[in-house]
Amino acid sequence: MSSIISVKDVSKTYSRDSFSIPVLNNLSLEVDEGDFLALMGPSGSGKTTLLNLIAGIDKPTSGAITVGGTDISKLNESALAKWRAQSIGFVFQFYNLIPVLTAFENVELPLLLAPLSKSERKKHVETALNVVGLDDRMDHYPKQLSGGQEQRVAIARAIVTDPLLLVADEPTGDLDKNSADEILTLLDRLNKEFKKTIIMVTHDPHAAEKARITRNLDKGYLV
Repeated sequence: MSSIISVKDVSKTYSRDSFSIPVLNNLSLEVDEGDFLALMGPSGSGKTTLLNLIAGIDKPTSGAITVGGTDISKLNESALAKWRAQSIGFVFQFYNLIPVLTAFENVELPLLLAPLSKSERKKHVETALNVVGLDDRMDHYPKQLSGGQEQRVAIARAIVTDPLLLVADEPTGDLDKNSADEILTLLDRLNKEFKKTIIMVTHDPHAAEKARITRNLDKGYLV
């Protein structure tokens, strides 16, 4: 199994006024293709920062991050934005759906940047909504869906471009237990059946049980 993600000696420090706030300290991590990794740790441990660095949302202060053979720490902002659109599927705690768009239109959004015809986009969207079990809700607006259904729409949007990597930041944090279990089962299926590499930030041990590997962060260090 080959590494799809290589984090080498990465540190991240934020500056505020004259203060420097170290968040990650000389951290290294390898993730193999097809892995399902849970990042755990107390609030402020740096797990979301690490997720954002791997997803190309933020840049390390020092060190190198390679994802799918691309050293993303060397990309400029426009190249990084293009890389993110092609390579990363994002799942957020609060879904980040656009309320005035239907489920279909929300899932279609990432494809509007791709060189696809309208009929090709339709096929991709219908396939993604079918995978998450919501093909019968594609004309519904977010307010007409339960929290669990909204998160499934968000997952459909994350997978519609067939990304290299799925990153999920507390994907069950806003859900009741039944809905959370459905989302975790779906992520497990995406990993096992569709061979998606997934990194999930969570503080919930029950959620982490679905992952194949769990790594803990504490004060910027992997422990």
